[in-house]
Amino acid sequence: MEKIGLIAGNRKFPLLVAQAAKKKGCYIAAVAIKGDTLPQLRQYADKIYWLGLDQFSKMFEIFKAEGIKKIVMAGQISPRRLFSKEISKDPQVKELFSMIKDKKADTIFKAIAGKLTQAGFELMDSTTFVDDFLPRKGVLTRRQPDTSEWEDVYFGMDLAKAVAHLDIGQTVAVKSKVIVAVEAFEGTDRLIRRAGRLVRSGIVVAKVSRPNQDMRFDIPVVGFNTVKNLVKVKAKCLAVEAGKTLFIDKEPSIALADKNGLSVVAV
Repeated sequence: MEKIGLIAGNRKFPLLVAQAAKKKGCYIAAVAIKGDTLPQLRQYADKIYWLGLDQFSKMFEIFKAEGIKKIVMAGQISPRRLFSKEISKDPQVKELFSMIKDKKADTIFKAIAGKLTQAGFELMDSTTFVDDFLPRKGVLTRRQPDTSEWEDVYFGMDLAKAVAHLDIGQTVAVKSKVIVAVEAFEGTDRLIRRAGRLVRSGIVVAKVSRPNQDMRFDIPVVGFNTVKNLVKVKAKCLAVEAGKTLFIDKEPSIALADKNGLSVVAV
């Protein structure tokens, strides 16, 4: 039985990784983040250790004690916690943050990956067990985008790539080739709601990976909440990068999109 260490962040992604790994006969030792990780992870992990951000250094001890050599990171830590006092309480976290050039997501994750490698662990691609959730190129819904929507899709994808290159965010909202909103600290769901307040209907949302995306961490994710928010603001289309975006709860999400005339495409 292969032993896998799971660093579990928020939302459903860590649950899917654990569930898929268990189906392949793996033993899962999970480090869960208090205040972020869903408690349902207990159903799929063989062992689960709940740590605060001020207990970062204990993670290495846990994985070594469990005999873990391979680790998967799945899910994020809520960005607001970067400003919490927890960060300064753990000596290793404090040292890590003092050494990095900035606190962009990619910088932080690469620094954590470096610490894991130095400690003798192999950090696996976060999609290792869930590559079925990466949609291939094509239109996923019944309704295809019309000509003007396709123009907004490609305009938005190019713009999102430029924004992702700067590590500002990975998602933009556009309408009629006008930039309505750009994702930053708030995340995709809040971006959609903000764009909906600015433009009453008809936005196209494009979500991409970073250029040279490191598939070991922080890959783009969409799911039912994404589609639900798009429906609420009467969006026209969701475009994601094929092969590099996780689509969680795809079937109910596409059903909801079809019911409301929302196009979903992978490009």
